[in-house]
Amino acid sequence: MIKVENIRKTYLMGKMEVRALDGVSLTIEQGEYVAIIGASGSGKSTLMHILGLLDVPDAGTFEIDGTDVTKFSDTELAAFRNRVMGFVFQQFNLLRRTSALENVGLPLIYARNGKKSDSAQKMLELVGLADRMTHHPNELSGGQQQRVAIARALVNNPSIILADEPTGNLDSKSAREIMQVMSELHARGLTILLVTHDANVANHAHRIIEIKDGKIIADFVNPDAPPVPVVDGVIEAKPSKQLFALRAIRESWILVRQSIRSLLSNKVRTALSALGIMIGVAAVIATIAIATGAKAEVEKQLSRLGSNLLTLYPERRMRGGVSQGVGASSRLTEQDAGAIRTEVEHVNRVSSTVDNTSQIKAGNKNWSCQVAGVEPDYESMRSYEPDVGRFFTKEECTRRARVALIGRTTLRELFDEANPIGQDIKIDRQSFTIIGVLPEKGSSGFRDNDDTLIIPLQTAMYRLFGEKYVERIDIQIDEAVNMERAQADILALMAKRHRTGTRENPFTIRNLAEIQDTMSAASNTMAVLLSSIATIALVVGGIGIMNIMLVSVTERTREIGLRKALGARRRDIMLQFLIEALIISFFGGCAGAGIGSSASLVMEKMTGWNVVITQESILLAFVFSAVIGVVFGIWPARKASLLNPIDALRYE
Repeated sequence: MIKVENIRKTYLMGKMEVRALDGVSLTIEQGEYVAIIGASGSGKSTLMHILGLLDVPDAGTFEIDGTDVTKFSDTELAAFRNRVMGFVFQQFNLLRRTSALENVGLPLIYARNGKKSDSAQKMLELVGLADRMTHHPNELSGGQQQRVAIARALVNNPSIILADEPTGNLDSKSAREIMQVMSELHARGLTILLVTHDANVANHAHRIIEIKDGKIIADFVNPDAPPVPVVDGVIEAKPSKQLFALRAIRESWILVRQSIRSLLSNKVRTALSALGIMIGVAAVIATIAIATGAKAEVEKQLSRLGSNLLTLYPERRMRGGVSQGVGASSRLTEQDAGAIRTEVEHVNRVSSTVDNTSQIKAGNKNWSCQVAGVEPDYESMRSYEPDVGRFFTKEECTRRARVALIGRTTLRELFDEANPIGQDIKIDRQSFTIIGVLPEKGSSGFRDNDDTLIIPLQTAMYRLFGEKYVERIDIQIDEAVNMERAQADILALMAKRHRTGTRENPFTIRNLAEIQDTMSAASNTMAVLLSSIATIALVVGGIGIMNIMLVSVTERTREIGLRKALGARRRDIMLQFLIEALIISFFGGCAGAGIGSSASLVMEKMTGWNVVITQESILLAFVFSAVIGVVFGIWPARKASLLNPIDALRYE
């Protein structure tokens, strides 16, 4: 079954070489019961570790069932250990957080033979622990723990059992029980390789190999070996015919369950790891909600201003460093507005405007607000369709009718939200009748756009303010692509009408589309900035996960060695640690999503800011947290997967 020739193994202890094995050659036949004995440091454990594929020799050949295993890859060695070998360790090496049944079933996770968990139950029954299946290691005696370890070694129906000082940590009674179990296993047809320094334990074997200073000094049949006990049947656990997909799902669920158990065993540390992700996700959701709300508010305000608008102003002139005010050297007239309406292409609507602050009186209440005189086209251009009542007509504008539309703020101050339609007010002692209530526009900067009254242009110019000139002209263009062309044509028309010739044109045009683009760009920039800050918080949380996982790898080094000894491949170990990182990220993401959404809503109520929580932002935060968990979990997971099995098992 096993054949080794001229096996050598040397360790470096600082600068000194220690030759653990020096040209060892031996063969072990199927069904033999062999004990390897020797003093401490003789090389017997090193030999067993090499025979158990936990370590590799520096030189020599090693065959199992005629197969040269020295050329196997790490994955092939893991599969071979899982399928062919069962290990019984001196320190038991049971997982503290799992029951006896789960400890015995551990090799089944990494098996590819489709065996079910009932194999673990059968093995526990075989070693006499049918009533201890749900007990944890700290609830079992030393002898019972070693029986669990033996059941674990048997669960995959191996060809050989390798036992390293199986009675070293047991009292004499438990030791006798374990050796009796070993004898029964041998009687059932198993090959047993036992390593011990105790001659009494070695006497249970039928063949004894003595090793000293890395060399075999004796190899003989034990004449004092007890007779082989008579037992019924052989160990057999037939694999079930499970579909590959179902088996993969079962194995994945077992890994997830073990990862959750591992994380729960260190609740505080896990919570602190999740805290970083939680803060990052909450920050992402809150900042995106605020930025999206701000953008929506900007777009809402811009939509109220109208679309494709140009505003023509007389340019301010400077004399002696002092501004002379709008229109100090040029004037805009109603005739200019008419010329623009008829002579410039692509113009849809035009409205001249004059405004001033006036004193308003309604009953016994007084209020000062902005009064604007406009033309009927202003209603559609600036989205001022009244919520209640109507806008004035062109005929009312021409005959200078004393009618007015009232803004929401002015309405509250003068009428306490009562219906004002048909009510009379006085503007600078002149009576006006309210015919409509303007839609709410909100504030822009320090100006309240709802603290206003709108009246017909001619009424404002000739009855109220005594003006001959207008302050500005609003122009709506049919399509955005025609804005630049229309702007140039309007300036050219004004230069012609006001005979500026080659002089600098005394008029300026403000393009509302450019203002909208600037405000949108600023809003987007702020959103990117806030999201970047939140992403930094997520990265910091990811670094926290990486640190915690590195600590976990260090603390669980022996566990990793055990799993690899039982057949875990590198990708199995890596997958388990990645699952743990993902679980931390997932629960941190869930908590962060709840906190971020709640914080956004609280902020909205406390500050009055518009906050928009979208499904996309929550999904984005979850995706980021998952990516962070994977990216920052890869290094610790890879570090764990690359550990040498025997080095990990020896780790203190």
